[in-house]
Amino acid sequence: MNILPTVHIVDDDEAIRDSLRLLIKVSGMHPQTYSSAEDLLNNADLTQHCCLIVDVRMPGMSGLELQHHLNEKQYKIPLIIITGHGDISLAVEAMKSGAYDFFEKPVDDDRLVNRIRESLDSYAELTNQKKQIEDANELISTLTGREKEIMDLLVQGKFNKLIASELNISVRTVEAHRGSIMHKMKAQSLSDIVRIALTCQ
Repeated sequence: MNILPTVHIVDDDEAIRDSLRLLIKVSGMHPQTYSSAEDLLNNADLTQHCCLIVDVRMPGMSGLELQHHLNEKQYKIPLIIITGHGDISLAVEAMKSGAYDFFEKPVDDDRLVNRIRESLDSYAELTNQKKQIEDANELISTLTGREKEIMDLLVQGKFNKLIASELNISVRTVEAHRGSIMHKMKAQSLSDIVRIALTCQ
């Protein structure tokens, strides 16, 4: 069974929390509500597939301060700011710091739901890219120094004979290393090697 992504709602206004929670739930997503930024940080699992809806003005840690805290901790969670009429400048500041979007109260429900879904898709794509990079680096870490040299030259499009000449080794030795590289990298073709190498750049 697929686990629904979580939409974390942070607002000190209980009526707004309840309204957003119901909106998210009937839209087929999983809401969790928090009365403050501190409540979120103490109780939420921010390592899973999720996004945040955060009021920009709250007692204690503000929405912007929460955003800066998450940035410092290198969380890449999409964050949507909810702002009152007089707080547009704060919302713009949040966007400059990486917020996914901001909404003025009263919130346009349909637009908010659409942007939440888009932000969750964006998070999933980013997480997948991160996993691909980690996997590629793990494969490359199994190579010897010489194998990495040869892989770099292969990725540059150089043939075995030219690689042998540049490294002052025999073509047969290059072929042997190339076979080992293919095996360690779980590659079926040279294009697989190129793809893995480019993933790490």
